[in-house]
Amino acid sequence: MRQPKTRLVDIAREAGVSLATVDRALNGRSGVRDETAEKIRKAIRRLETRSIARMPVTGGRIGRLRFDVVLPAGTNTFMNNLEAALLAAAGDLAETGVMLTSRRIEGFNPAALAETIRTVGEQSDGLAVAALENPLVREAVQEVSRNGVPVVTLVSDLSNSRRIRYVGLDNRAAGRTAGYLMGRFAAGRRGKVALIAGSIGMSYRDHDERELGFRDAVHEQFPNLEIIARFENQDNFQKAHTQTRIILDAHPDLLGIYNIGAGNRGIGAALSERGLKGRVIFIGHELTSFSRAFLIEGVMDAVINQDVTHEATEVLRALLHHHQRTTFNLNLGQPRIEVFVRENLP
Repeated sequence: MRQPKTRLVDIAREAGVSLATVDRALNGRSGVRDETAEKIRKAIRRLETRSIARMPVTGGRIGRLRFDVVLPAGTNTFMNNLEAALLAAAGDLAETGVMLTSRRIEGFNPAALAETIRTVGEQSDGLAVAALENPLVREAVQEVSRNGVPVVTLVSDLSNSRRIRYVGLDNRAAGRTAGYLMGRFAAGRRGKVALIAGSIGMSYRDHDERELGFRDAVHEQFPNLEIIARFENQDNFQKAHTQTRIILDAHPDLLGIYNIGAGNRGIGAALSERGLKGRVIFIGHELTSFSRAFLIEGVMDAVINQDVTHEATEVLRALLHHHQRTTFNLNLGQPRIEVFVRENLP
């Protein structure tokens, strides 16, 4: 754990632990549980974000800042959790004059996303966007950026754009991790594996990168696995449930499912209804109340997670740093790829 720029007593108070526990965690000594160490890391990030917001800047202090986040609407539990984390992180900064507004729009609709970016950007001091890889979206980001509004891409990046930062996983590596896990769980058995994602023809870049990583890892290391197709669920758990039933009907000998995006709730329900718990390998993303329950029940085998608190904090830090234009070194770090099975749930 890196050395903080705030006092130990502040960290202990923010994390709700003792000074001795903070000291042990920061110096890498034994006796600190993983979940306690993570509480301390999150406390440090919150405190450092607040300290950045209060830093003096050339020409005086910053006044009120209005930031906006644009996320897809729908039944995606992860996006709901991310929105809650962003609003909570902004709440920690309320006393410094920072305000965050969340906008939820139709997912997989580049025209709607581009129009929202332009409209909101006219009144915003900074945007965070779950970006679709599409020319309409790219042009909207270029336009608001040229007008001086910083844009951070969140969860899913946008190539060749003027965004100031991407906050999210290395999704190619996350996909490779899923492919490696699928192959190891298969333990040499030959069989078919289905991929389920939000959209086949037009997706978020994170979905495409995860699929590429998964396919690469399987093709390189596990010739016993046959990837049959990528199926669409529009990141909707009800559609995922229907799609999974269709896949199982067409492929009764299915060995595994990799869910690239949202919809774990529907996939897990379909596997449970068919009595396939422990028979079909199921790997997905994001630790939510639903995926956690499926892990405990043995319906899911592994969940690849990203820390929404980390991402929310990094988004605000990047936008604040843009406005303050200080020489302070943020040392912004990408969230780590976390792999959870039922034996190591936090």
